[in-house]
Amino acid sequence: MFTTYNNFTNTGSTQQDTVYGLFQCRGDLQENDCAQCVARSVSQLGTLCVNSCGGALQLEGCFVKYDNTTFLGVEDKTVVSKKCGAPTIGYDSDALTRRDAVLAYLGTGDGGAYKTFRSSTSGDLQGVAQCVGDLSAGECQDCLTDAIGMLKTECGTAAWGDMFLAKCYVRYTGGGVRSHTGEDYNYGNGEGNDDHEWDRTLAIIIGGIAAVGLLIIFLSFLNKHFEKGCK
Repeated sequence: MFTTYNNFTNTGSTQQDTVYGLFQCRGDLQENDCAQCVARSVSQLGTLCVNSCGGALQLEGCFVKYDNTTFLGVEDKTVVSKKCGAPTIGYDSDALTRRDAVLAYLGTGDGGAYKTFRSSTSGDLQGVAQCVGDLSAGECQDCLTDAIGMLKTECGTAAWGDMFLAKCYVRYTGGGVRSHTGEDYNYGNGEGNDDHEWDRTLAIIIGGIAAVGLLIIFLSFLNKHFEKGCK
């Protein structure tokens, strides 16, 4: 309820029985919205990753991950999802310049204190970037630099683009050509989850206060599961 990032370690009787987990919400999300998003993610992970020793789910507003192999504080630049719009801004050199300016700011920040979440706007072009909170400032910078480079290479002059790596992401959109609301990204298979109506219904049902409690219960359940089947 009161934080947009946290990590957990549930220690078992052996190293293989220890479960690591974290959640993180988009940096501009309010606490109540964050709690609802985390609760929704945890509920879906219980369905998507049945009998799995690890799983991760990236929704529009939050990210949840667990595993019985530690990943906390480990930099990981594996590409897990990438999407590009139609190639339109290449016909407008000013738009391409603005996009590059937005991405450059997302990669370097404003020169002030280190922030895991960054946003930038230039005209009708908007961009956001975020690192998972367990990365150091240097690791975040390294991850975002790679993500931005890959995004520009993969999407070229596309009107919008998303590049999600395992520990950071960069997104941009321009001219109102795309709304990201409700877009889900499943890191388990790298494909989007289009079942938005179910997501919205579930978000209404699950109260925000349940988020942290659900996560703790979920990890406790996994710990018992690992004791039986993941040694």
